[in-house]
Amino acid sequence: MSHHRGSAAQNTGAVVTGVTAGPPGVRRRSRLAYLSAIERGDLDAILALFGPGATVHSPLYGPLPATEFYPRLLADTGRSELHLRGVTQDGPLVSIWFRFDWTLPSGSPADFECVDMLELDENGLITALHIFYDTAATRPAFERETGGSWRPAG
Repeated sequence: MSHHRGSAAQNTGAVVTGVTAGPPGVRRRSRLAYLSAIERGDLDAILALFGPGATVHSPLYGPLPATEFYPRLLADTGRSELHLRGVTQDGPLVSIWFRFDWTLPSGSPADFECVDMLELDENGLITALHIFYDTAATRPAFERETGGSWRPAG
């Protein structure tokens, strides 16, 4: 599966299987939908997975409301392909490890391996998302493309 700007890429099947908790099936569907929606570049589907006021903590964009983060990410994406490595869950915390083959709109690659840590509420909606990856290789291409990036204070 991959996201190509302007294409109608379809989800070809479940990306994450065998992880269930909380209300029957809700949390499992959230993870399936999360990876699929990101790869397709489907903003409405992505945001439907987040609760009101949810925040995304990104090493390139900084902490932003999900409603601001995802439009920016999608605008900075020419193509994306996700390769699932694994999923773990401990109560309301879910970690998704994947390789993100990310191409910026100019065609510059900015690939990375990452872990997205999702904090879910009792209904399976994401209340916070923490993105973890080494930005050493990605940040220069991203900054050339976008003109800058967020850096932690201190």
